[in-house]
Amino acid sequence: MPKFQMNEHAASIIVDLRIPGPWSHPRDLIRRLPDGCHVTTEALILPDGARIDLGFLPPDDQFPGIFRSSCRRPPTEEELATAYGYAVNVTLSGNGGSREAARTIMKAGAAMVRAGGAGVFIDNSALAHGGELWLEMAEDGGADALSFAFVGIVRGNTDIWTVGMHVLGLRDIVVKRAEVEKGFDIVEVIRYLVQDDKPAEDGHIPADVNGPWFSCCAEDGDPRMVGTPMYNPFGRNRLVKLRHIASNN
Repeated sequence: MPKFQMNEHAASIIVDLRIPGPWSHPRDLIRRLPDGCHVTTEALILPDGARIDLGFLPPDDQFPGIFRSSCRRPPTEEELATAYGYAVNVTLSGNGGSREAARTIMKAGAAMVRAGGAGVFIDNSALAHGGELWLEMAEDGGADALSFAFVGIVRGNTDIWTVGMHVLGLRDIVVKRAEVEKGFDIVEVIRYLVQDDKPAEDGHIPADVNGPWFSCCAEDGDPRMVGTPMYNPFGRNRLVKLRHIASNN
């Protein structure tokens, strides 16, 4: 099995956010920014001095529907109205690869929401969140808030896997769909791994998770995602039930 140096890839992780908003001109955005935030021609500067790359995309007919369908929880009617009538998509790009870096990009998105943005769409996981929920998660800043914000779950015919764990500096998780249908809680595993200070290496057993024990078998990132913000350079951990491993030895 491949083994990865987790810090080796952290510098390459860029988190990309899109925030649809009503701003018809940059000065409309600037005057609505929270105290302590300011913008240059290329960046949003947070009160603590953190610099997040800033850009602008023109509106299109498809994005509002994508935003709505990608929301983990239903946005409010006001948020939807803003999204469907948006004048510009503000883009924010900042470093990821750790929980602290993820908190910084969350704060940047929160600044744009407070300035009138409808919510936040995350290119790295194809998830979206309405503005009120994003502000709650940014205020919380804990492991559960970070995983809920950035980590999506995809259900395939045979496997269920996560996308977006690289934002937090972790491998994605893959498990057989049959195990989840039997009651295996992949959300509990995500929470366990995000709360742990040390990344799970090849052979790691997440023993604190209730139910049958699984071992992490390291593999490369999903090749279908290569070249996209959703690719995880840390790789993936395929969870294999220990009883199944023993039967094959």
